[in-house]
Amino acid sequence: MPNAVNLVLLTDEERAQVGITFKRAGQRAAIALGHELVSGATRSRRIRDWLNFAEQHSDVWLYCWRGGMRSEIAQSWLEAAGTTLPRVSGGFKALRQTCLGVLADAPGAKPWLILGGRTGSGKTELLKRFTCGIDLEGIANHRGSAFGAQLSPQPTPVDFENTLAVSYLKHVDQLVVLEDESRTIGRLALPQVWHACMQNSPLLILELDVATRAENISREYVSEPLAAGETEAALHTRYSASLQRISKRLGGARYKEVRAAMDSSFATGEHREWIELLLLWYYDPMYDYQLDEKLERVVARGTAAELAQHIDAHSELAEC
Repeated sequence: MPNAVNLVLLTDEERAQVGITFKRAGQRAAIALGHELVSGATRSRRIRDWLNFAEQHSDVWLYCWRGGMRSEIAQSWLEAAGTTLPRVSGGFKALRQTCLGVLADAPGAKPWLILGGRTGSGKTELLKRFTCGIDLEGIANHRGSAFGAQLSPQPTPVDFENTLAVSYLKHVDQLVVLEDESRTIGRLALPQVWHACMQNSPLLILELDVATRAENISREYVSEPLAAGETEAALHTRYSASLQRISKRLGGARYKEVRAAMDSSFATGEHREWIELLLLWYYDPMYDYQLDEKLERVVARGTAAELAQHIDAHSELAEC
């Protein structure tokens, strides 16, 4: 679960020993072994870790996989040490079912507004200006494009869904603004009901010229990773592999031209040429094709300032 901290009752190795004993000798023997493994100084150290954490956080809850024996034991040991903490009945499995219920019920509970636009137009930056926005790409840790992988890995599908549910629970506005996404963001899939709702919600189109979009992409995809510590060689290798994956869609001649421009850019430090070629030959035609299927949903087009006014107006209407 988001914000959860794993302070163990049993380590993985200890739990494996208990599980083997349970299979061979039954529950009573397994419980006895567990108490033997976590006794004396080991038990005192683990209780101390829990107490220290509880002192630093005023709203702590305990949970284990099913809300059963492990969290009950931890709760009783803490009570003996003078600290009473609430326990999640049903544990992680109950929390998981709650999250799935939140995701299933979210579409239709509030009006949704979708922010679209060509690659590099600054949709995410505009989205982040508003408390009514939920950053799907941020939660997925992926920019949503062929070159959108981050240095750190994406969360697991379960982590992604749980974090999305928690983000929605924390969403206090009466309007939900989301960036226009395909069903998948990197290797993660949006809940089907969310994607379906997004495909039927009003659409804003953020417009920006190709040169400025190329500058935005160069900053976000090149300058920022380099500033964060990724080497030019590693970034070049990563983007060369991404380009190779879309080579068939580009076509042989265009792929070679973009690859040559990319190689040259990593030598000179000026990256606009290969980025503009990708925008004109790959991203923009694909976007235009997809937009043709969505034209009836478009309620406004314009600059970031103009669309911000539309979002404010929709927010005011939603509050009424």
